[in-house]
Formats: sequence, C-alpha cells, structure tokens
Amino acid sequence: MFLGKYKSKKIMIPEKPVITEKIKERLYPVVLRQFSMKDFHAVNIRDISKESGISTGTIYKYFSSKEDLCLFIIDEKLRDLASLLRMHLGGIEDIREMFRKLFWVTMNFFDNNPELAITVFITVPLKSFMADKSYKRKAEIDILNGIIEKAKTRGAIRSDIENHYFVDLYMMITHRHIQNWYIHGMKWKLSDTINKFFDFFWRVVAPLNEQELK
Repeated sequence: MFLGKYKSKKIMIPEKPVITEKIKERLYPVVLRQFSMKDFHAVNIRDISKESGISTGTIYKYFSSKEDLCLFIIDEKLRDLASLLRMHLGGIEDIREMFRKLFWVTMNFFDNNPELAITVFITVPLKSFMADKSYKRKAEIDILNGIIEKAKTRGAIRSDIENHYFVDLYMMITHRHIQNWYIHGMKWKLSDTINKFFDFFWRVVAPLNEQELK
C-alpha cells in the first residue's frame, strides 16, 4: 500500500566518450597487430600503449579492458565490411553474380585486412566473441538475407532451404578458408580461393531442375 509513494530510480550508465579519428589511426593498427601476433592472454594494455604512443590513461578513458578494446574494433571493422558489400552489390541484377560478389568482397576485405582476419578467426576466444554484439554480424547478415529473399522470389535458388542455412553456408565457407589460409602460412590470397568453392556452393543452393541439367 505504500509502494505508490516511492518512484523507482533509473540507473544511469555513463556513455563512453566518442573516440577521435586521430586516436583510431594510431591505436587500431597497433591493437590488431598485437592480437594477430600474440595469443589473446599475452596481449596487454601496457604494450599497446607503448607501441602506439597513447597513454594507458587515455586508452582506459575509452575502453574498460583489452577485451572491450579488441571487440569494439572488430565490431567497427565488420560494419565497414557490410558497407563495402552494400556498395559493391548495388546495381547487380544477376543472382548468381550477386552471391559470387558477396564472397569476393568478403575475401578481398580480409586480404586487405589480414591482421583483422587473424584476430577475428584465430585469436579471440570464441566464448568472449559470442557474448559480444560483433559476433552476430547483423548488418552483414541483413544484406545476405536481402539477396536470399530476392533470389527466392525470382526462383533463382531453392525455396525449400530456410534462410539461415544460406547464412550458415556463407559463414562456414569463409571461416574455414580463412583458417586454412592461416594454418598454411598465409601463402595465397583469400579471394583467389573463390573459384575453388563457388561452383560447389551454387550447386547446393541452385534450384533442383537447374542441378539436374548439369
């Protein structure tokens, strides 16, 4: 009966200050280099500070820990990948070419950002990664779902396969090829592997009547 006298207080969580482009230019390459060269547990803020020339106090102003720092950068970079996908896929009408371009842009992006590829797919502990929003790759998956829906509407791919299986195929193929590239000493370009797997991918997703013709 007395509960109405008391108003619940909202807990205000302070927002992080916006990191400047100048700091990003100095900090991000160092962070990715550290995480791509060392095991996750061996990386520390002191070494990042020393190599980047940015004080530990400044780094902690923006990030609560090395995990926070690393995952923040991963999230931002993967959103850059989504932006590239939108740009390259715009104007393409052929569905097969859309899927091929999807793989090419993704692989070429990681060719151009090898330290990011290693950090994301090799270094970061999976449990920590899965707990972060960057793991969901929402912007990227939204783009892929858009392609899938367009393709199904046109009858260009199998309609009996649920959308998330197409997403799984895309993720599994790219992840596995990046891991294989790393294991073998990064001796080739990731984008050069597309010809080796794309026909297999297309045979899986193409309408059954098209598969029977081949």
